[in-house]
Amino acid sequence: MASLDERLEDALRASGRRSTTQRRLILEVLAEGSLHLDASELHARVRERDPSISLATVYRTLAVLKELGLVEEHRLGQDHGLYEAIHDEPHYHFTCLRCGKVIEFDTPLVELIEQELAEREGIGVTRTHLLVSGYCAECRAATH
Repeated sequence: MASLDERLEDALRASGRRSTTQRRLILEVLAEGSLHLDASELHARVRERDPSISLATVYRTLAVLKELGLVEEHRLGQDHGLYEAIHDEPHYHFTCLRCGKVIEFDTPLVELIEQELAEREGIGVTRTHLLVSGYCAECRAATH
């Protein structure tokens, strides 16, 4: 399987766009760990490595990376988008309604639901988004 950097290079070449240090850096920061960053948080992290990068460049690059299918934007219970690099394996999100914490998880039950839906309706599922909201353990403990 191709690395994220190779996927970026291939996607940029296929779309006729140039590969830039800034594009690689932004995708690299998003791919680190299980980050879900808004544009401002991403800008702050990227500036730690390249102080010259502007917030406008971050927004433009996010639009390009979304178009190329390398980055997803989620509205995980918030009024602004959170971005993450697209993973090879499916995963889903739990968002705490109190503190905003995002927990990624996977479960084989979603695949069973997809299979049942495909068989029952004759459709082909290509992507599933699942957002579960509630209160994380810390916020539940704080309210009791």
